[in-house]
Amino acid sequence: MKRDRYELSKEEMPDRWYNILPDLPNPLPPPKDPESGPSRMDRLPDVFSKGVLEHEMCKERYVEIPKEVRELYLQSGRPRPLIRARGLEKKLNTPAKLYYKSEFYSPTGSHKVNTAIPQAYFAKQQGIERMTTETGAGQWGTALAYACSLVGIDLTVYWVRAASSWKLGRRNFMQLYGAEVHDSPSPHTDIGKKMLEDDPEHEGSLNIAISEALEDAASNDNTVYGLGSVLNHVLLHQTVIGLETKKQFEVAEEYPDTVISCLGGGSNFGGLAIPFAADRIKNGHDTKFIAAQSQAAPNLEGTYEYDFGDYAEQTPLLKMYTLGHQCAMPSIKADGLRYHAAAPIISALKHEGLVDTIIYPEDEEYVFKRAKMFVQTEGFLPAPESAYSIAAAIDEARECKRKKEEKTIVFNVSGHGFMDMSGYREKLSLG
Repeated sequence: MKRDRYELSKEEMPDRWYNILPDLPNPLPPPKDPESGPSRMDRLPDVFSKGVLEHEMCKERYVEIPKEVRELYLQSGRPRPLIRARGLEKKLNTPAKLYYKSEFYSPTGSHKVNTAIPQAYFAKQQGIERMTTETGAGQWGTALAYACSLVGIDLTVYWVRAASSWKLGRRNFMQLYGAEVHDSPSPHTDIGKKMLEDDPEHEGSLNIAISEALEDAASNDNTVYGLGSVLNHVLLHQTVIGLETKKQFEVAEEYPDTVISCLGGGSNFGGLAIPFAADRIKNGHDTKFIAAQSQAAPNLEGTYEYDFGDYAEQTPLLKMYTLGHQCAMPSIKADGLRYHAAAPIISALKHEGLVDTIIYPEDEEYVFKRAKMFVQTEGFLPAPESAYSIAAAIDEARECKRKKEEKTIVFNVSGHGFMDMSGYREKLSLG
């Protein structure tokens, strides 16, 4: 009988995260302060927990996952299955083998819990009573709300208005976990007030919401900030995805020729891709890595230079592919992909020629139609962001059919779309 689902036991769940920094072809350019103004680097201990900063600056190849975090990972449904998409393969009539990592199997419905849990854990260990954060599509805000509820910490979320305006259910979900949720720009911070004075109907963006959450954390005692993407510690925590997937491919006696995921800041793409990228760098594997993006924010097609991570220039300067930290980006349903820059680690891999990109149109009909094909053949409803990952996998499988190539493709379905149905209804003209 053909096997379509690859599970790991709790004993097989990774007990260490993988840090690619020691294995990069060239050292990662370090963060730095701008030439003028107060030091952003000196401010980091005031807004991040000690444990997070240790991971951010870590040089070790492997980092032990604390026992308490492993227990919370198990509670959140890790390890997660790797699934052979035979229904989709049949529909496409492709010689390619398609596998997807099911990160939607979490209490909040996305991969974001993989870093939310350790970030909340480290804050609690330090005696912190409150965290602040931003969220775009709402998945990260929900994940951190979940993690904070588990460890007993309050949370304030600044939510990009372009997404919050049509996702009441997602707001309620965060509130059920105990989070306080503000539309961003908000009247609760100086940067938010300024944006609203200029435009009372401002749709917001992740870089603006980040500025608000940072300002809040820096202005209040016993409060730290949590970030859901971009920084090194986030990608470190997310490597649990790729480490599990590698073990599952060993069981399947396969190895991927192509690794695909959507990319906004880089957390789910990096989580899946980084452990496989290490094999390409160190062992000469010829695996191809494809990041699927929206034309609304094709940051990997931007300029590789130092830039701020937020609109109000409160972060250190980071070397990354960027569209500019104050650029205007049109709203899309996959708001998690609407960020001006890619993670420094992903940017470095792109700069070394290890990451390819595919850019999909702003109107999103193309990717949503491919998500519909996935729903009808595999049964799972993906988040709008994951629709981009699915579209890229389908396009790659069709190319395999055209070239008559028997490739193995793995893609990450980073979240479910149960709270995004109005977006599907609009883009696909559903009744």
